[in-house]
Formats: sequence, C-alpha cells, structure tokens
Amino acid sequence: MAQPERVPVASYTDPASLEGRGFVVLGAGQGIGRQTCHALARAGARVLCVDRDAELANAVAGEVQGVACVADVSVRADVDRVFAEAAGRFGDTLGGLVDIVGMADIRSIPDTDDASWSRNFDLNVRHAYLAIQIGARAMAKGGSMVFVSSISGTHSIANEVSYGAAKAALNHLVRGAAHELGPRNIRVNAVTPGFVRTPRLLAALSEDFWIDLKSYIPLRRAAEPSDIAKAILFLACDMSSYVTGAIIPIDGGLSTAAPVPHIPFAPGMQTRVAARS
Repeated sequence: MAQPERVPVASYTDPASLEGRGFVVLGAGQGIGRQTCHALARAGARVLCVDRDAELANAVAGEVQGVACVADVSVRADVDRVFAEAAGRFGDTLGGLVDIVGMADIRSIPDTDDASWSRNFDLNVRHAYLAIQIGARAMAKGGSMVFVSSISGTHSIANEVSYGAAKAALNHLVRGAAHELGPRNIRVNAVTPGFVRTPRLLAALSEDFWIDLKSYIPLRRAAEPSDIAKAILFLACDMSSYVTGAIIPIDGGLSTAAPVPHIPFAPGMQTRVAARS
C-alpha cells in the first residue's frame, strides 16, 4: 500500500518576491522598460533605471523610487560605469539585469547597406554582450539576466532580415551565456515579443495597422508593454529558479500560426480532404 509522501511542500509565494535585491534595467525610460521597472519595484526590488535620455531616466526613477542613470549601453565605458554604480549602491545584493534595449533598422536585402547592417548589430547585440560580460563580474552571488529579443529572431519577416539576424545572434548569445554562467548561479533567458503597443511603434504605425493585425494573432490583440513586463518579472524572480537558456515567445500565439488564407470548407469537406491526403 502506498505511503503518504513526507517531502516538505515548497513555498509558492515567497519565490515571487525580489525584496532586498538590486536590479539594473537597461532601456528603462519608456514602454516595456518603464513597465518592467514598475514590475520589479512592486516585487520589492531596488532598481537602477538606465536610459540614454536623461529626462526619461529621471522620470521612471521617480515613479519607482529608483535611481536614474544616463548611459549609452553600446559603449563599453558607459556599461562599466553603470555596473560600477550598481555595485556601489547595491553591493552584493545586486541580483539582476534586464536589458530591453533594441531598435530595428528595417530594409529589404537589396537596400541594406553596410551601415544599416552594423547598426542593427550594434543596437541589438553589442549592448547585450557588454551587459553579460560586465554584469556577470558584478553579480557576485548570482542572479538573473533577462533580455528582450523579437519574433524576428526566430521567424522570417519581410524586410527584417538584418534585424532578425541580429536578434537571432542575441538568442544564441543568451543560450551560450546560460551555459557558461550557470555554474556561477546566474540564469540567462530571453523573451521574444511579437507586436507590442510601445510609444515608438504607436507613433510609427497607423491605428488601421493595429486593427488589421488582430486577425493574425490567436489571442486577437497586440501586446501591451505590461504583458511583456509580466513575463520578464517571472524570469527575474525565483518562480523561474530552474529556467535558464530559454527563449520564450510572448506574442499572443502569433508565432504558432501559419500565414495561410482562411480555407472556406463546406460542411463535410474536411473529411474528404483528409481522406485524399
């Protein structure tokens, strides 16, 4: 006869807390970055809010009682300074990094010049490489690193080959870093959003685009920045304590849907089509 299990039951609420931990957020000023700063702060973290725009950095830091830091995180000296400040303020409680920096230079392959190619890699990969390398040295007791990639890094999207190649490189960087840094108790993961209603995209794309987009997404809506921030919070805290090297789609199911037109099956037609195949 089976005996009742005596293994203690784990806590399923405490791991969601970030109380007492310091986090660095790169690209904190608006959209996903701003929402992420709020998510981390509400979970108890102290946040260093990094943005290259001083006004945006100061604004979000004021909202979350964090610390503003102005830096261009594609420059090694600036990233060194960011983590030196984080180490000075948080000490050995520095336990996390979230990197939301990224921008797409969208062009067809024939129209992509060397400058555009380099810009996509500088804006989407270089800062992540610097953040992982320098951040790992500063996170003496381990912690979590979370990066924002894109559906373009896992799927082909028209006119986004250069940008997608950069995001694919970011995904591989995340997997490799997770492998190398795991023994140091540093987890490294990424999320791959689809279309998110960030201030930049809302300014660039018409409302008609957003309305039409809904028909392509199984959940029938584009993401809000807070949708992405919730997933980042999960990966940042100990609720995901055994997750590393993961590239997680946060796209409303968009990446699961084949881009084919609706097939107008008549009643009973599906059975006949299946029988012929």
